[in-house]
Amino acid sequence: MDKWLVLFVAVAALSSISDAYKILVIFPLPGRSHGILGVNVVNHLLQAGHEVTYITPFPVKDPHPNLQQLDVSANFDIMDENLSDVKRILNKEIDFSNPMTMFQFTIDLFTKTVEDPNVVKVFNDTNQKFDAVVAEWMFTDSYAGIATIFDCPLIWFSTIDPHWIVLSLIDESTNPAYVPDSLSSTIPPFDFKERVTGLFIQIVCSAFQYFYWDGVVEESFRNVIGPYITLRGKEIPSFYDVNYNVSLFLGNSHVSLGQPIRLPQNYIPIGGYHIETKVKPLPDDLQKLLDNAKNGLIYFSLGSNVKSKDLPDNLKYGFLKIFSELKHTVLWKFEEDLPNLPKNVHIVSWAPQPSILAHPNCILFITHGGMLSTTETVHFGKPIIGIPVFGDQFTNIERAVKRGFAIKVTLSYTMLDEFKAAIDEALSNPKYKNKAKELSAIYHDRPMPPGKELVHWVEHVIRTGGAPHLRSPALHVPFYQKYYLDLLVLIVTIILVLVLAVKLLLRVFLISKKDLKKKNQ
Repeated sequence: MDKWLVLFVAVAALSSISDAYKILVIFPLPGRSHGILGVNVVNHLLQAGHEVTYITPFPVKDPHPNLQQLDVSANFDIMDENLSDVKRILNKEIDFSNPMTMFQFTIDLFTKTVEDPNVVKVFNDTNQKFDAVVAEWMFTDSYAGIATIFDCPLIWFSTIDPHWIVLSLIDESTNPAYVPDSLSSTIPPFDFKERVTGLFIQIVCSAFQYFYWDGVVEESFRNVIGPYITLRGKEIPSFYDVNYNVSLFLGNSHVSLGQPIRLPQNYIPIGGYHIETKVKPLPDDLQKLLDNAKNGLIYFSLGSNVKSKDLPDNLKYGFLKIFSELKHTVLWKFEEDLPNLPKNVHIVSWAPQPSILAHPNCILFITHGGMLSTTETVHFGKPIIGIPVFGDQFTNIERAVKRGFAIKVTLSYTMLDEFKAAIDEALSNPKYKNKAKELSAIYHDRPMPPGKELVHWVEHVIRTGGAPHLRSPALHVPFYQKYYLDLLVLIVTIILVLVLAVKLLLRVFLISKKDLKKKNQ
């Protein structure tokens, strides 16, 4: 009996080893929120027993034994530190509206990442193998070529709600008549102007991509990725084939946070996977603070990029004056000492945000509206006051307002009256709290936790050789067939032929009639 038990354990052990995959995870953007998303993809895969190679500018200390980190912290060199300077933003010295700046940054970041010595060492190793590549998609498709180097499936990761640009990589563009653009805050049903605007943006962006940007990305692919492919004795394939050879898209989204749009089979929303199933306990001082906040605690944080300490003095001390008039406890993430604090205001340079939001005495969250903070808000069912600063924060807050659990305040030197009115409204009107609880219930009503779903689908792609059964046939249908332009040409041709035939018959008939008339005369 003991022999059979030993044999069973040995077989089980070998089985678990055979199911352990080698996965390359790429999150190269030097932004703290992107680092949080990346490291939690890695953690879920490690917990499932896989070996992970992780390209990141945020290497973790004391890494897991199955984790190999490729440190690309040199990527910070191409980041403009002033982009998150709140005073420059207030003074409108920074322009986030120029898309070419962002597009050029993504190409520069790709080149910087792949040419980093730590990455070059691994990519130059022709014996290196991976079972899948999971890469963050950020307005460039260049990273798709990395999966081609290692002859393995490509899994994209999108940090925001599904939108037409990413969906066109695995299916087809969404209909702008009822699906908003990625940076649009509108929610259907759209009026005439919104429909026309959405269509115009999609047509212009598609033309820009087709006639210009795809060429830039393809050149980058050939110059940066091409040498690694030829090193392995292979011909550099068409970038079109590389770009549309996507097995899966993992999206940091959920219907409770975004829109219930039509999704292809290989787009999997896993929003909230970065939030641990068991919330970590608060430090003793914060636990005591929240426990004793009998009138409720208001948590105020502008995220990891924008620093509250950089706010102009009139706002800093204006906020403190407003807070001092409240009966509630206020916890403000502030990066330096702040003198003359009111008795009910407490500051911390770092805050365990999920643990704070999880506490029942936390009743309101004042936030910049980043995607992670918005997700955590819905996860824990807390109403918010949103002060968006840049990027998708405006879209996130506008949508939260329209969903009914947020109040928006515009960042400006003269925002204090609006800020005070928002706090009074949020604290006195229960509709924001009730809506947050309602959406939280929808968010949690899933067949499995998002972290488990992430692991399942990565493993499914590997087990099924790239999951070709999930891929949309729309990718193989030419544009003219998709929109029945060939049928239109056929119909127009038939109509023209019929018209010409009728004209010819009429002419023959009239000539014959005329000839007959002459004979009768």
